[in-house]
Amino acid sequence: MKKKSSSLSPITKVMKNSILMLPTPSNISYMWNFGSLLGINLMIQIISGILLSMHYAPETSMAFESTIHITRDVNSGWMMRMVHMNGASLFFILIYSHISRGLMFSSFKKKETWISGVFIILILMGTAFMGYVLPWGQMSFWGATVITNLLSAIPFFGIQIVEWIWGGFSVSNATLNRFYSIHFLLPFILSAMIIIHIMTLHESGSTNPTGMKSDLDKLTFHPFFSWKDMTAPIIVLYMLMIMIMLNPNLLGDPENYNPANPMLTPIHIQPEWYFLFAYAILRSIPNKLGGVIALVMSILILLVNTTTKAKKISSKFNPLKKMTFWAAASSFMILTWGGAKQIETPFEEISKIISIIYFSTMLLM
Repeated sequence: MKKKSSSLSPITKVMKNSILMLPTPSNISYMWNFGSLLGINLMIQIISGILLSMHYAPETSMAFESTIHITRDVNSGWMMRMVHMNGASLFFILIYSHISRGLMFSSFKKKETWISGVFIILILMGTAFMGYVLPWGQMSFWGATVITNLLSAIPFFGIQIVEWIWGGFSVSNATLNRFYSIHFLLPFILSAMIIIHIMTLHESGSTNPTGMKSDLDKLTFHPFFSWKDMTAPIIVLYMLMIMIMLNPNLLGDPENYNPANPMLTPIHIQPEWYFLFAYAILRSIPNKLGGVIALVMSILILLVNTTTKAKKISSKFNPLKKMTFWAAASSFMILTWGGAKQIETPFEEISKIISIIYFSTMLLM
């Protein structure tokens, strides 16, 4: 046996220790494909973003026209822009599904992996927000104005922080320039965080639908699960292309096809759909500082699960936990719907009630 092991080539040893030979629970389903789908989606976003940056002009008098130029004049420019725009929405669909699967099957028991994942979604939200400002349409400009103004709620230094971010006394050319630079930089920081996320995951391996350790019932990642990881992207990317070809502006805001005008405020300012749940929570609290804290906590509340010492099993064997999960998921979807509505009766009251349910169910998870 010793001679046999010593005769292994260095390449074979590397392969045995690589991801291809990773011991993987035999009972995981397609719900464990969201991680690989997110990795592929990130690569698509980075490549399409680099191609778009070659024709984009980060200057307030040219930004809107440069996006129109990309769409109309650059060869396949409309395709790259629609892929990048709808790819951002797909990214959030996948990451919210990824988090939901983690909550349902108690993936938060792997603390390091879960905490790095929360940092990933925070970086992703910052990247998406700054990217939404770049086309310099009406909703881009006013969205940037409203969201950055929230930082003025910070005691003592809030106004100075806002002016420092703006590079002046309002959202201007300096703001657009720095948002463009940071939007270009953050995906590479995000990639580094994802590598850390994967490394922490592979120290102990994936969870499984039972939520229990299954060290005796594991298979190698390849070929049993690598084929699944290749099948799912084909289906998802096919659906993305159908959407781009048939209705590319389905998830966008038509107001953003008007150039930014600081002298004309849109009737209803709202962020992209993937921020609407947090926006609804923000609006449901009358105090500005309280609203900002609730906005931040709507994401950071995911960290609470890692602090409990209770032995939480998969919702597959816990009907109460399953009911709690679906209550949290339902409240998330209702808040997303409510965030797109005007601040008036009954939407204001609904947002307040559902915000309480959202935080309560997340704590019970």
